[in-house]
Amino acid sequence: MSVLQTTQTPLPDAAPLRRPAAVRLTWLLVGIAVLAALCVASIAFGARDVSFDDVLAGLAGRTGDVSQAAVVARLPRTVLALLVGAALAMAGTAMQAVTRNPLADPGILGISGGAALAVVIGIAFFGMSGPYAFIVAAVAGAAVAAVFVYAVGSLGRGGATPLKLALAGAAATAAFMSLVSAILLPRADIAEMFRFWQIGGVGGATWDRIVVVAPVLAVGAIVCLAWARGMNSLALGDDVAAGLGEHVFRTRLVAFAGAVVLAGAATAIAGPIAFVGLIVPHMCRLLVGTDHRWLLPFSAIAGAALLVAADIVGRVIARPEEIEVGIITALIGAPFFIWIVRRQKVREL
Repeated sequence: MSVLQTTQTPLPDAAPLRRPAAVRLTWLLVGIAVLAALCVASIAFGARDVSFDDVLAGLAGRTGDVSQAAVVARLPRTVLALLVGAALAMAGTAMQAVTRNPLADPGILGISGGAALAVVIGIAFFGMSGPYAFIVAAVAGAAVAAVFVYAVGSLGRGGATPLKLALAGAAATAAFMSLVSAILLPRADIAEMFRFWQIGGVGGATWDRIVVVAPVLAVGAIVCLAWARGMNSLALGDDVAAGLGEHVFRTRLVAFAGAVVLAGAATAIAGPIAFVGLIVPHMCRLLVGTDHRWLLPFSAIAGAALLVAADIVGRVIARPEEIEVGIITALIGAPFFIWIVRRQKVREL
């Protein structure tokens, strides 16, 4: 059995494949407007609130006072939240499509944990320091973790059911993060550097890091978007997709590779942030249907909005300190995960 062969459990939400173009376009424009408003709020709110005039002055590059300087400092943080949120949401959407598993998500399936472990091993034992090395290690770790979790989840009767994959992913994530802690604890210098990175956050964003990771995320996004039509065919079942002329294995392999690149690179730059790839695709299907040519870009917008909103909440509710976005998304995502399991009644063990 191929590591990318999937359970036949259908995705939730019986939304039709096609929605009226006017409806989809309306929701897309609404999503863009909400995202733009959240970006302005992300720049304006934090440990120190700034006025709208200061926001405009900061966007123009002026740093004449503390408020304007704060705006300039928050810009890379906001952009990184946009990129990481969009990447994780698209990765989750693609994983749910190619595995036909409603519980698929980079965090739940252990992919983010595998990427984190690979980065820490590279730093601790191989002296890895360059940002490109971080991304390569994270993507490789994500790929190995994906294969490992699927292999474990496929054991026993029934193959890789959604719940077995989720349990295998949760166990693998716990093991990966335990290994990360075991490696970091005796190394105070590395442990301090990655103390917040382990939780998952965008607080250390810089333009240099964004310039490095943006092209990699763009490649992963382009791969997923290019295979959106193939994902629609997979939703009809392997036999029907093959009958329509779709190369099922190739479609799964390439689309899953794009998702792994997105998840690995996002983890390398922002740490393991869970549940974005689970929450967003399900919510977006309710609005724009299951056509992945619309669902993928809409998921990217919604994922970016979710992570920017989580970052704003983390900064506002704990002033003058802040709560990392990984904690906020976990608080939102854990109840949603339980709801999905109960709604789908995925009880096979």
